[in-house]
Amino acid sequence: MNPSSSSARCEGQSPTDDLMDDWLLLSSESAGPLHLEVSREDQDSEDRGKLKSKLVSAWNSVKYGWSLKQKSKFSKSSPVIMFGQSYKLIDQERERFRCSFVTLLWLTYRRGFPQLPGGSLTTDSGWGCVLRTGQMLLAQGLLLHLMPPGWTCLDLRLFRPMAATHRRVVSWFADNPTAPFGIHKLVELGKSSGKRAGDWYGPSIAAHILRKAVAASTDLPNLVVYVAQDCTIYLEDVKRLCERPPPQSWKSVIILVPVRLGGQELNPSYITCVKKLLTLQCCIGIIGGKPKHSLFFIGFQDDHLLYLDPHYCQPTVDVTKENFPLESFHCKHPRKMSFSRMDPSCTIGFYAKGLKDFESLCTAALSTSAETYPMFIFSDGKSQEEEKGGYTPPNNITYIQRKNERKRVDTSNSMDEFVLL
Repeated sequence: MNPSSSSARCEGQSPTDDLMDDWLLLSSESAGPLHLEVSREDQDSEDRGKLKSKLVSAWNSVKYGWSLKQKSKFSKSSPVIMFGQSYKLIDQERERFRCSFVTLLWLTYRRGFPQLPGGSLTTDSGWGCVLRTGQMLLAQGLLLHLMPPGWTCLDLRLFRPMAATHRRVVSWFADNPTAPFGIHKLVELGKSSGKRAGDWYGPSIAAHILRKAVAASTDLPNLVVYVAQDCTIYLEDVKRLCERPPPQSWKSVIILVPVRLGGQELNPSYITCVKKLLTLQCCIGIIGGKPKHSLFFIGFQDDHLLYLDPHYCQPTVDVTKENFPLESFHCKHPRKMSFSRMDPSCTIGFYAKGLKDFESLCTAALSTSAETYPMFIFSDGKSQEEEKGGYTPPNNITYIQRKNERKRVDTSNSMDEFVLL
């Protein structure tokens, strides 16, 4: 299946189609798979690993590739909300939505990349979907951080510096060991949480891996990532991360909040809260999905979530080539699913450019939570884990705190291995 066939439209023919297609097809040269030389004694093991990788990626391409050709039906009478913007799918508003959607970075399973550490895997097909949705959330935050407000893919044809920045961000997520946010780096950072290539990564562990990746990067000195503890954003911890001596301004911050919005299934009382979150311009998406099937939630229409799906397995792109092809990093197929199918375990992302934006974020986010059982809270002071020198999440045990009662919940069929209190 050609990746271009995965590109689709909201509805009908658009006058901006040719412009967007030209932008996506800046280079028609497709990237071939990368190979590593191995010694003779490792050849059999490597061949078995490659065969397994090929079979898994082929199965996922068959399983999910056909669905990318299908078009979700969108109502013309209800607005689509995406990253805090509202779109009516008629006339110019429909074109504005399509242009905004195709601008988003789409990071999917890949095959044919250099072997991951600790094994012979050359694809993340079948197990890396949470890492890919985490990459998409981080990419959204980085583009907000580095690109002008309101930019779209059409601007890249007109402004060369903007196009260069966009390509640089894409290259940071490349499938090679040197990319700061590529699959190799994320797998390496997951080792400290007891994870390795081929394991299942939950949304909470993904959040901590992203924090470590940004902290280790030398490309983003003015950006930090904060991960909430126990569904609580500790203001003193955020201040410690972001504050700098005058006259320097606060560092920009991506805030990740791992939560669980129910037991085995999503508690319906949280649906309104999730909708309110997705109407905030400071929200950069949700690492979520269906049980054992991660999706990147970016908006909603009525009672359906809008998402990007990482499960289509595409060939690795060599980003070291000049004008490497961008087509497979962008999707024109907006997809949606019912809120009722949402896995309760997820990680919510926010971005604040500076101190004033962070203060506005706190005010806006507080207005989204349910009164009885808030999704998360803000608290003055430091977290206990921070005072002890860090936080190590437990595995396979979840506790939901309700007033003075603590209840154990079985999450064996959920997306995550654990949930913060």
